[in-house]
Amino acid sequence: MDVLDLSRWQFGITTVYHFIFVPLTLGLTVLVAIMQSMWMGTKKEGWYRATKFFGKLMIINFALGVATGIVQEFQFGMNWSGYSAYVGDVFGAPLAFEGLMAFFLESTFLGLWIFGWGRLPRKAHLASAWAFALATNISAFWIITANGFMQHPVGAKFNPETGRAELVDFGALLSNPAGLLAFSHVISASFLLSATFIAGIAGWWMSRIVRNRSLPGGFEKEEIGEHTVDDAENVFRPVFRLGLLAMIISGLLVMGTGHLQMQWVFKDQPMKGAAAELVCKTEMDPNFSALTVAPGNNCENAKEVIGVPHVLSLLLEMKPTGVKVEGVENLQQQYEDIYGPGDYRPNLLVTYWTFRLMIAMGLLSAILAIIGLVVTRKGKIPTSKHFGRFALFCLPFPFLGHSFGWIMTEMGRQPWIVHPNPSGDPRIHLTVAEAVSPLETYEVWISVIGFTLVYLILAVVWFYLMRRYTVEGLLEHDKEPLPEFKDEDKDGYPDHAQDENGDSTPLSFAY
Repeated sequence: MDVLDLSRWQFGITTVYHFIFVPLTLGLTVLVAIMQSMWMGTKKEGWYRATKFFGKLMIINFALGVATGIVQEFQFGMNWSGYSAYVGDVFGAPLAFEGLMAFFLESTFLGLWIFGWGRLPRKAHLASAWAFALATNISAFWIITANGFMQHPVGAKFNPETGRAELVDFGALLSNPAGLLAFSHVISASFLLSATFIAGIAGWWMSRIVRNRSLPGGFEKEEIGEHTVDDAENVFRPVFRLGLLAMIISGLLVMGTGHLQMQWVFKDQPMKGAAAELVCKTEMDPNFSALTVAPGNNCENAKEVIGVPHVLSLLLEMKPTGVKVEGVENLQQQYEDIYGPGDYRPNLLVTYWTFRLMIAMGLLSAILAIIGLVVTRKGKIPTSKHFGRFALFCLPFPFLGHSFGWIMTEMGRQPWIVHPNPSGDPRIHLTVAEAVSPLETYEVWISVIGFTLVYLILAVVWFYLMRRYTVEGLLEHDKEPLPEFKDEDKDGYPDHAQDENGDSTPLSFAY
């Protein structure tokens, strides 16, 4: 492989690794804040224990997300210096805001939340949870705004003297339809993932506790520690139902935002849309492809196996007939006429199959939501071992769905790193070949291998910690909330936060 291919592999590997943690952080921060709000509003200690339990998992995930995200911004200079030089004036603004606004807010309020139990007034502590949740989602907005420019450059003009794009309208950059559509879809999908995450874990614990406590002597039981049926009823079942509600709401939003985004793609990035449906020749009312095979990864051998008539037309323009869809081969000729000789087709099979796998992964979450609503209706708690295992079985699929969706979004616009805007400045566009840094092959091999190994180690650490604290379950010292901070508390600490000598008790990971 040459420098270009290696640089693409490196960025792809590190981005997919990083994107494992990001969506869980975006949704879980809000869900944990909701749990804490429920505790504050209802005074039920079950919500307090749920907040502490899922709060630990949130902290682990956030820490690994930050660690894997730092490398991403450095790669723009290391491997993509041509890109940085070309759009640095535009791209730098949202990244700077992400660092100055969102990242500092995240670190500040997360610290207050972790170490503020019993040391801050409860309302102030709850406010720090919501501020942290808001900051993480603001951070995502700035990153996706930057990516939106790569998909649909607006708010900039090309300077022929410097040979680069320069920002002229910051408002247009913020209101970029590509960025807003992507942001709404990513956020709703992140809530779907996080809701599946808490529902899967809560469903597993809930059924496991009740089943093992109800088994008579002589039957083989699983290790559940000191957990009681009361924990299943008052901690895990409410969290499970919260997860199901969030799954239903976010699932509907995912479908709606995804539908709007694909309508936009077919108009603004028709090559990506054609590749996603493997429409090779321009035609009126092509079938929606349920299955198309393309041996050799080209249109010459593409053959539709299962197609559904009128569905694609309805999805694109809400009418069954009279919809024209540009084909891959026709668009290739158009792009050659406009931009000169070259291959402007993305990887057809990757674009086609990642689109479908993304949808399939989301549907598995819907199945869990339907089954969960049925088995927990009227206050019931499922005791089947199969249900608990199915709840855990569903956990990886939203993560895979996010990865497939991101791969489809980025691979589908190849060979462009800055895709031309049909209605914008025709001079603003850049291919990945023009964006790569002038490096030696061995140099990139070293960084690819190094980053992959480091990220693999971090992934193992993440999985180990998440599994450990999930299996550990609820902690005994989290059973009762800490006394609320009051002004008359000496030294700013409640009495029970000090030992008999008056010294502050040491902090544990359970804060």
